Order: sequence, then C-alpha cells, then structure tokens
Amino acid sequence: MTAGDPARETVLVTGTGEVSGEPDTLSADFGVETTAATVGTALEQALTAATRMRDALVGAGVARADLQTANVSINSTTDDTGKVTGYTVSQGLNATIRNLPKAGPLMTAAITAGGDAARLNGVSFTIEKNAALIAKARKKAFADAHDKAELYARAAGRPLGRVVKISEAAYGYSEPGQRDDMAAALALKDQSVPIEPGRQRLSATITVEWILAPAAGEE
Repeated sequence: MTAGDPARETVLVTGTGEVSGEPDTLSADFGVETTAATVGTALEQALTAATRMRDALVGAGVARADLQTANVSINSTTDDTGKVTGYTVSQGLNATIRNLPKAGPLMTAAITAGGDAARLNGVSFTIEKNAALIAKARKKAFADAHDKAELYARAAGRPLGRVVKISEAAYGYSEPGQRDDMAAALALKDQSVPIEPGRQRLSATITVEWILAPAAGEE
C-alpha cells in the first residue's frame, strides 16, 4: 500500500530496457610532451607541436568547436642527486571526430604533424544521435515493468489497474566508450590507425507504480 494513502493498494516495480547501436562519434585524446633544458624552450616546442596538430585536425575538417585544450602541466626533471636537469611540458588536446570513415587517416595526420612530441592516449566512441535508441529503450523498460507488475498482480489474485506514478533513472551506456591503447603505437609508427567502432548498448531504467484493482466480487 502507498504510505500516504493506506486505502490504496499498489504494486511498485522497476523495469529495464536495453538496445544497441553503432557509434557515430569518436573522441580522441591527443597530447604533446616535450623536454628541454629551459622552461621557455620546452613550452615553445610544445606549443609548436600542439599548433601543428590542431591545424592538421582543422584542415581535415574537424570544427574548432570540437577541439579542447586540457591537462597542461610543467614539471622539472632531475638526476640521481636531485639536481634539475630540464623541464617537461605536457598538454592535452581532445578532439571530437564526427566523420568516422575519415577518423583513422585524420588521427594519423594529426600525430604525424605533431612529430616526436605527439601523443595519442586513447579513443572513445559514443552515440551522439541517440534519441531514437533512447525512446526504444524506454518502451522496452516500460514493457518489462508491465510484465513484472502483471505477474505480481496475478500472484496476488488481483487485476492490474491504472498507472499512478512513473519515475526514470538516468539512461546510460552499458559499456563505456572503448579505449584503444593500440592506436597510439600504430600512429607513432606512421601507420594508418584502424578504427572499428563496434556496437554499444544503451539502457533505460524506470520505476512504475500500478493500482491493484479489487478482485472479482470485491467492492
């Protein structure tokens, strides 16, 4: 029974629905790393490499709005005695690539442009155009909840009445975007990075409350 209405008997169940789709967007975690005797030189080298990578991405069709600088750091390097021997500058560049057929050559071009300072830490896939998939997952979740409620109602000898409440948990991907650790190694060897987006599962979870109608012969 519902806490606020002791006269109303209900059944509360949770349903889940899962669908799968092919990713349409790739996020690449690029970066540059340089080491030099002075901070200024290391910064200049990092800036040059990062600019070349950015220009290669933009020239290949990646929108500037889909590029974001991240994780800028400057650290000293020391010898066994603790004496500072130089400085290392690291800078991340996250790129969102929406044209997956061109993603492999594009990533390789960016790494080539950055030279020895370039890094590719991994990639992740997402389904950006997911409205239809979410709707399908929600329908499956509701159907799952309804099946469970019907089962409990029959077990209780009661007809299932109207829905009185529906709540939804945030939908999510059952599998996070894949990270391809081999991509960096392949790119650094000047080979075309192979891109296999595979499929991702998207799930929806809802909680639904139904009235338990009176059994036959009951008022």
